Amino acid sequence: MNDTPADDGPEGETPIQRALRLKKATLDAKPKPPRGGRFQREQAAAHQSSSKSKPWMGR
Repeated sequence: MNDTPADDGPEGETPIQRALRLKKATLDAKPKPPRGGRFQREQAAAHQSSSKSKPWMGR
């Protein structure tokens, strides 16, 4: 059916589904920055303080 070699994808997978699966696999393989560092704490603190003046921005 496909001209491309099989990438152990599920039977009946569309080309778009295959591309999305391969893209996700590529992104998951990339190294990620450490979580919970100073940057994340600063971002959370900035978000928390500014959200009090914006009641319409509730989660």
